[in-house]
Parts: sequence; C-alpha cells; structure tokens
Amino acid sequence: MPELCTARLTLRRWRASDLQPWAAMNADPEVREHLGDPLTRAQSDASVARFQAEFDQRGYGWWAVETRAEGEFIGFAGLDRVDEEMPFTGVEIGWRLARSAWGRGYATEAALSVLAHGFRALGLREILAVTTATNFRSQAVMRRIGMTRDPADDFDAPTVPAGPLRPNVLYRAARSLGV
Repeated sequence: MPELCTARLTLRRWRASDLQPWAAMNADPEVREHLGDPLTRAQSDASVARFQAEFDQRGYGWWAVETRAEGEFIGFAGLDRVDEEMPFTGVEIGWRLARSAWGRGYATEAALSVLAHGFRALGLREILAVTTATNFRSQAVMRRIGMTRDPADDFDAPTVPAGPLRPNVLYRAARSLGV
C-alpha cells in the first residue's frame, strides 16, 4: 500500500491507535451531518477493517490522514468504487476530517494528492465525487480540486429515505485536467 505525502499531511495505512479518534469522529453529529446517524464504536472499528481489506484487494481505498508536524490522526481520504445501487459506475474520491481539522485546507490538500495518485499511479480516466446537495463545504473542495458538476447528473440517493440526505450532487474530474 503506497503512502502519500503532501507538504503538511501523510496519507497512510490505518493503525490501531487510529481507532479511538476515528470512532470519536464517527460519533460526532456535526461530522456525520451529511452522512447519516452517528456510528457506534463497533461500527466504526468494522469500517476500518473493511477499508484495510478493500485496499489490500484493490490496491486503493481509504487512507488514514495525519498531520506531518504533529503526527496527529485527523481523518481519512481516498478512493472507492461507487456503490452498486448508484445510477452510475466508476471510482469516487472522498474525505472526512475531524472538526478540529476543518477550515485549514487539509481536505483540499489530501484530495489533490489522492486525485493525482488516481490518475498517475492507477491510470484512472475519470474520478467522481458525490455528496448531499446541502454539503456546501465538500462541494467547495470538489471545485477547488478542479472537479465540475452538471446539474443534470444530480440524483436522489437510492438507499437513503426521503429527507435532506437524499438529494445528491455528482462532480467529475477527468485525467485530461493535467493531473
């Protein structure tokens, strides 16, 4: 599993020491605002086990993200296959950071590194990003990393009940962006 480094961040394999701060993030209603209900510790730990297994199988997935200066775990970023239920196929980019890491440009920095890895190392032609229609912070990151949105691609998440989390937007980045 490759490790990605940026000026301020390391995207690396998950460690046992990441489980507690990851669980705290997943229990935070503000972090989960656009994702659904908070997760239990068992659900959070199980997600890391899945992330590691998927990375081993595919050679890409969700990296743990830590600050280089302090070595502090702050969240995750990476690539994943689009869920089968979605009205499109492909590989999507994503990120999730602890509230203490918001507003510092870390999501953009990590996403740019992941995007470059997807295009250069994995040879992907296109990378997608999906979020709720009301997640303006993530949409801003998508625009900052050069992704574009066609409102005709927006959709209702098929596995989400009616409500504010159901309307979703789709952003795209193509390898031709020069990454």
